[in-house]
Amino acid sequence: MVAEILQNHIRSGSAPGGDDTASTALEPNGPQDASQYSGVSNGPVHLTLPGSKESEQEIPPDEKQAMLPGGQKPLQTKLYFRRFAVLTVFSLYSLVNAFQWIQYSIITNIFTAYYNVPNDNIDWLSIVYMVAYIPLIFPATWLLDKKGLKITALLGSGLNCIGAWLKCASVRPDLFGVTMTAQIICSLAQVFILGLPSRIASVWFGPKEVSTACAAAVLGNQLGVAVGFLLPPVLVPNTPDDKDLMGSNISIMFYGTAIVSTLLFFLAVVVIKDRPPMPPSHSQAVLPDVPAEDYSYKQSIINLFKSKPFLLLLISYGIMTGCFYSLSTLLNQMILTHYVGQELNAGRIGLTLVVAGMLGSIICGLWLDHTKTYKMTTLIVYILSFIGMVVFTFTLNLDSIIVVFFTAGVLGFFMTGYLPLGFEFGVEITYPESEGTSSGLLNAFAQLFGIIFTLIQGRIMTDHNPLAGNLFLCVWIFVGIILTALIKSELKRHNMNSSNDKKILQAVSTECPSDKPSDAMTQVSSPDSPETSV
Repeated sequence: MVAEILQNHIRSGSAPGGDDTASTALEPNGPQDASQYSGVSNGPVHLTLPGSKESEQEIPPDEKQAMLPGGQKPLQTKLYFRRFAVLTVFSLYSLVNAFQWIQYSIITNIFTAYYNVPNDNIDWLSIVYMVAYIPLIFPATWLLDKKGLKITALLGSGLNCIGAWLKCASVRPDLFGVTMTAQIICSLAQVFILGLPSRIASVWFGPKEVSTACAAAVLGNQLGVAVGFLLPPVLVPNTPDDKDLMGSNISIMFYGTAIVSTLLFFLAVVVIKDRPPMPPSHSQAVLPDVPAEDYSYKQSIINLFKSKPFLLLLISYGIMTGCFYSLSTLLNQMILTHYVGQELNAGRIGLTLVVAGMLGSIICGLWLDHTKTYKMTTLIVYILSFIGMVVFTFTLNLDSIIVVFFTAGVLGFFMTGYLPLGFEFGVEITYPESEGTSSGLLNAFAQLFGIIFTLIQGRIMTDHNPLAGNLFLCVWIFVGIILTALIKSELKRHNMNSSNDKKILQAVSTECPSDKPSDAMTQVSSPDSPETSV
């Protein structure tokens, strides 16, 4: 990813042609009757021209164009329809990668029987995703900064495809080592996937849709977890007396995943580009297209670790997401402890948890785009996640599977809905540092806490019971609430977009150059400013 350092000059140039939404800029030659106002303001105005056929002619204020201080030419921005294709393809191969993460854990008892290994070995098929991410996130984000979005995306999609095909060769009871190797390859793919949502949202989407786009990108990964909870119990039913049938069912699941992964890799080659020809927003327009010669990835990391708000967010995001990873990994064992033989319902409960979270993600993304209240929204969702976790913990052993479905849905709505909030909040408080670097660090801490929580909660559940393990998570989520409340919210990216909108407006004299007031003249402010009438 590019180092996001402010330029000393303004980008200019005409928009390229295409089937996309056109860019906007003020026309230099307005109507002749309006020339008397040319010295009044360079900003957008409503002009009511007496005697004209149309009573009002408007030059609308547009968030896609602004004048920088001291500049002579407007920033040119444009939204491309291709952004939806990029977002869709990324979300789909992220979905498949997330599916491959959870496909073992949700049917732990079946894989332990097939490969004749203990539960801990199957848990490590999930934990390896977290272990691989932590050391590799730094070279991965460096690659994103230096080589761009496309190379990083193709590495993620390609490794995901290779790992899926290798799993097809591991369907034999004595080949657990092969399936572990394949899962390690898939975990390497994840390193080049998880940090991309905020990058794709920032470089392809406008300021009024960036949070929703980020939520949608994260949604793909969540949907993959949901499918991973749902399909494996259906495709691979428990047949302990017939290992051949069990192996055949596992093969069907693995081959289907490999075919889909291959198709998505070729789509990624065709669809995904580093960035659009023209930037989608002011905050992107003032950043360089390529890393500056003196750009230091190391310095970017140091800058982020010097930011106290970001450090607090790192820990609080790691706690919440780590709790989600631990809960997802151990859900099968948790449910089967209280509801024996309910493998299928364990998957459905996981599906409920994630689908509710997907809804929460979209609602939170839309809310952020509308209000920009990042800290308040993050804190409220954190508190509600804590309440949901407490309720889930104390209702799990009530011998009512319906109650577990309901409480899991409530918990998932807030806990999983929190994930895109952390990404976008991190980008806001660290702008103009690279989105890939900030989101990469957030994910690294999430994986670190995920490893720690999964191992400790798994041991607590083995030595005691699921209640004790879930209480362990409740305590940590409460700590996360305190840390989130301490974050100082400074929305640097939003302020950049808002300041450029406001700089469109120029001071307007109350007298017209002709010494005669016009019949009506209204100056329309930027969206963040009150309307002014003259």
